[in-house]
Amino acid sequence: MAASSDKIKRYRTYSDYLSSIFPTRVQKISINAGFTCPNRDGRVGVGGCTYCNNQTFNPEYCKSDKSVSQQIEEGINFFRKKYENQLYLAYFQAYTNTYGSLSELKAKYEEALSHEGVVGLVIGTRPDCVDDELLDYLSFLARNYYIMVEFGVESTNDETLKFINRGHDFEAVKRAVQAASGRGLHTCAHLILGLPKEDREMILSHADRISELPLDVVKLHQLQLIKGTVMARQFEENPEWFHLYGLDEYIGLLVDFIERLNPKFVIERFVSQSPKNLLIAPDWGVKNYEFTSKLEKELDRRDALQGRFFR
Repeated sequence: MAASSDKIKRYRTYSDYLSSIFPTRVQKISINAGFTCPNRDGRVGVGGCTYCNNQTFNPEYCKSDKSVSQQIEEGINFFRKKYENQLYLAYFQAYTNTYGSLSELKAKYEEALSHEGVVGLVIGTRPDCVDDELLDYLSFLARNYYIMVEFGVESTNDETLKFINRGHDFEAVKRAVQAASGRGLHTCAHLILGLPKEDREMILSHADRISELPLDVVKLHQLQLIKGTVMARQFEENPEWFHLYGLDEYIGLLVDFIERLNPKFVIERFVSQSPKNLLIAPDWGVKNYEFTSKLEKELDRRDALQGRFFR
């Protein structure tokens, strides 16, 4: 993400964060390793999160019937067209990527790390699906590789977490992030802004609550209604539960959120763009770089800074 035109660093960018760690450009390669989730297979629930359709973020090369090595190779070939000399992080993205036996997890992680050019892992998971044995193993890997655990938090409000069928509470988030950070692992929290029944002040309170955690990175995006999900049906039946943000309104919300966020955190993402054939709403018609430009202009206009109101 580019800095603002006046050169003031109004928030901590992910590109600057990676540049402080690696000597050259780094690209994440998404991997679908064939995992499921405990709120899909019945361990803590069925049906999955009400908003979830994993087709919305898997690249074309990212298919679970391919090996980890094949997906990495195809991902590298895809990104090599733009950047010839770069390093790679294997991003275990789809579903819950710590939900398996330790021997199975080791095999998949080490297969990824064995590929030339792969210098680390980013592991997307749930806070209730990491234990001491796994975190100790990841800490061992972190002696030689970059290891980030990316936790799906989505909301800090327990009523919301129950409503969207997450199957865990915010206390589980706090325990997991503290356990991972305490072992020297990089940590990331993913939140969705605008979940059903959450008003503006509740959304902004998420910034206050996650700011207390030992996180390195946060990823934010707007609520999107996706075809074929439980949430899409809920919206059709009970639209009063939802407030779908317009583009300018969401940017204003983000500026307030950023100003309440811990200034030590890196912000990797502000927005998500689901495929048009799956997206119901909102459809803003802007590309990610266009959105970031609009956001940075509003940060400049308001002379806003990350953490200005951090408590």
